[in-house]
Amino acid sequence: MRVDASGGDIFGKMMKPLAEMAVEVLTCADGRDKAALSRRHAAVWQSARAAGQTPVVGTAEPPLRPARPDRPELLDPRDVPQRKPGSEAGREALLHAVAHIELNAVDLHWDIIARFSHVPFPIGFFDDWVKAADEESKHFNLMCDCLEALGSHYGALPAHAGMWRAAEDTADDIMGRLAVVPMVLEARGLDVTPGMIKLFKQAKNAQAVAALETIYAEEVHHVAYGSKWFHFLCGRHDLDPTPEFHRLVRRYFHSDLKPPFNEEKRAEAGLPPDFYWPLAAARAR
Repeated sequence: MRVDASGGDIFGKMMKPLAEMAVEVLTCADGRDKAALSRRHAAVWQSARAAGQTPVVGTAEPPLRPARPDRPELLDPRDVPQRKPGSEAGREALLHAVAHIELNAVDLHWDIIARFSHVPFPIGFFDDWVKAADEESKHFNLMCDCLEALGSHYGALPAHAGMWRAAEDTADDIMGRLAVVPMVLEARGLDVTPGMIKLFKQAKNAQAVAALETIYAEEVHHVAYGSKWFHFLCGRHDLDPTPEFHRLVRRYFHSDLKPPFNEEKRAEAGLPPDFYWPLAAARAR
């Protein structure tokens, strides 16, 4: 159960409630500024927790959509230009797409903190998503650095406008949010990132390889947080996790679950094959 800071809690006196910090990140528009603010707030929370404190989580009213910079132009997924991944332009577009995904992930993780702060979770729930938001902020910066090394920048190309749909669809359903965002969308990253790493190794871009390897290693934990808290809620509500996951994905996820799946990393993150293969088979029929 969440415990408010006591009168003797130095961090509790100094810190804003976590939910308020989350909204500050969500309402910051510039990507680099958002990532920097995210990392500062995460560091304050993590310092307090490392000192044995349990700071105030509080409650807040997050925006339905986070603030965004003027660029990139956001397009319908069908209208985003497709570039050959083996070309220099294609590799730039791939890095830009990953940067866009990571910026959305920063907001998704702070949003789950603010939007569901009223749900009675153990403090570890908030620890996990603060850590995930901090790492996504690092990932966004790594991708921006890679783009700038190529003479480009985040915002130079159009991007996918549908990234926030899963958050809007699950704004009132914490179990749906956990099922779709970490356990489907982020799990997809585990499937495709090894191929991206291979592509940049072939292009001898060591900076991009190192950045993507960092992302690949840390995204496993984010998927695992989703699985952990999804199973926690299933236990609380006496639900069988596998059919409940299938029900929620069918309700909220509007694209295909496409093999091949990275079964090893998915298992490491707490996603057994009977969670996702039946959904892929159902979509194929």
